Amino acid sequence: MLVIAGLGSAAWDVASVEDNPLDFPMWGGMGAPAMIGLGLAQAQPGRRVLVITGDGDLMMGVGSLATIGAQAPENLSIAVLDNERHGETGMQRGLTASGVDIAGIARACGFKAAYTARGDQELEARIKLMRQGPGLALCVFKIKAEAVPRVLPPRDGGYLKDRFREKLLGAAVMK
Repeated sequence: MLVIAGLGSAAWDVASVEDNPLDFPMWGGMGAPAMIGLGLAQAQPGRRVLVITGDGDLMMGVGSLATIGAQAPENLSIAVLDNERHGETGMQRGLTASGVDIAGIARACGFKAAYTARGDQELEARIKLMRQGPGLALCVFKIKAEAVPRVLPPRDGGYLKDRFREKLLGAAVMK
């Protein structure tokens, strides 16, 4: 699986699992992870692509859901970690705290599988959908707004790009 991680806690959470060359954290790309995921899904149709991003990050690029819904790649999942806050900038209330429904927006944009998971009972089924499909899927995972320990992935953009590309396409493309 290819993983694109959004800003802040999405990147930290992915890094806390392992430092995998096929995980690509989006340092400084607020609003971009979903579109990067779309491009990767189109370029690698035989691989599952998982975008893990926050609610504020996705709302910055909310128009991407229309493009993704219209393209409907079968191998793309978007997991939105929704704490209803902007954790990167001081935990200010985000748009979802005021009732914005990201899964509803995704459905309106053509996503056939778009859900909000609020408890443990929904969690396992939605995680399986994110990992295995089938088809284009988005799930908003409602999480607590709390400060968690940070596990930082590498921050050098050139290094991240090169190792991702080499692991995905092989060493020959690096020559």
